[in-house]
Amino acid sequence: MNTMRQAVMTSPGIIEFREAPVPGIDDDQVLVKVMSIGVCGSDIHVYRGEHPYTSYPVVQGHEVSCVVEETGKNVTGFNKGDRVAIEPQVSCGKCYACTHGMYNICDELMVLGFQTTGTASDYFAVSADKLVKLPDTMEFAHGAMMEPLAVGVRAVSKAGDLNGKKVVVLGAGPIGNLVAQTAKASGAAGVMAVDLNDLRLKKASACGIDHTVNPESEDLKTAIEKAFGRYEMADVFFECAGAPATMTASLTLARKGTPIVVVAVFGEKVEMDMALVNENELTLIGTARYVIEDFDTAIRLVNEGKIKLSPLITDYFDFEDYAKAYRRIEDKKEKVMKVMITVNE
Repeated sequence: MNTMRQAVMTSPGIIEFREAPVPGIDDDQVLVKVMSIGVCGSDIHVYRGEHPYTSYPVVQGHEVSCVVEETGKNVTGFNKGDRVAIEPQVSCGKCYACTHGMYNICDELMVLGFQTTGTASDYFAVSADKLVKLPDTMEFAHGAMMEPLAVGVRAVSKAGDLNGKKVVVLGAGPIGNLVAQTAKASGAAGVMAVDLNDLRLKKASACGIDHTVNPESEDLKTAIEKAFGRYEMADVFFECAGAPATMTASLTLARKGTPIVVVAVFGEKVEMDMALVNENELTLIGTARYVIEDFDTAIRLVNEGKIKLSPLITDYFDFEDYAKAYRRIEDKKEKVMKVMITVNE
């Protein structure tokens, strides 16, 4: 075990495999065998050459599940054979955000697969404090989905207590779906998923979301009134689509005094009616990624049977077919939800 396979994106759209040395570990690190990697929207931005903070060549892979292969002498709590997921952020530990429990918005933040080497290889060396232990019975593909689920966990926590609340989630892709499921698991009285893609809406229904709406075939305002009441409307909006039209819809359809949690990463600037925000006392809340405690919550929710992951996975690809996975997403957008890469079995 001196060398391993490593997938390198040498330029936008081009993935090459190379033989690389298996990394060594220091006393506080763990060597893990990579099992499953999920592909997310940010990865696709890199594939297209559209990510503003990623240069090439780059090794991707930040949604990942692994098996512990070796531990450094200072590492406790992890043993060879343990199933683990990686919290993939690298922070400075010195800035205001880091010293106040918000290292996810560190001034010098790097994320595996974007600003620093990701996990698209047979083995990976990682600091032990970035690992979370997965249940022995959890499928590796599901383990890799703890990262996007942690995004949903943090987003929902930003909205405060959702017990008994009525929730609208704009955008029902993997993140929007997991936000909707987490809101429901957090006690929301009713959750509505909104998307233009009927496959995504079917997946939302399969995951137990109460209401699904395609605005191309049903007026969204009317649908919200029908589901939640003409005067009550929704208590919280989550913007998970990242499109100017859905941000505008959030502002115009939110009941007065409503919080709007902005989850999606917007690729373009949005013109906003700030007079409407002011007059209606709307609250805009940003959320970015997660902290490691959000992974713990994500695992707990799955263990308790409150989150369904299998309906989200539409495609599996072998590691050597990494590029085919990206092309599948690009060519079959209407038929793809979550794509998983099986690195080892």
